Amino acid sequence: MPRTRNPYPTEFRDQIIALAKSGRSIESLAREFEPCVATIHGWVKQAGLDDGDRSDGLTSSERDELRRLRRENKQLRQERDILSKAAAWFAQNDVTSSRSSNS
Repeated sequence: MPRTRNPYPTEFRDQIIALAKSGRSIESLAREFEPCVATIHGWVKQAGLDDGDRSDGLTSSERDELRRLRRENKQLRQERDILSKAAAWFAQNDVTSSRSSNS
């Protein structure tokens, strides 16, 4: 299950990214601070995407929008399935026509 929040504060990540961009090697930053090399690489890559320095991935705002749209799409599919099942049930049981004929 993916984590729901980042374990490192934004200020800490920003400082590590600034150090990496200033020329410090990611390996030395990983030895000096807690995050592993892969984590710092990911932070630097995402910062490059957000700053427009790279174009080989999604920016943070695009990721957020994609996540929101996927959640919305899932909800709409569930609602459609519920309505489809309800329509099939009403058609099979013919509930609406028996009420109108009794009036």
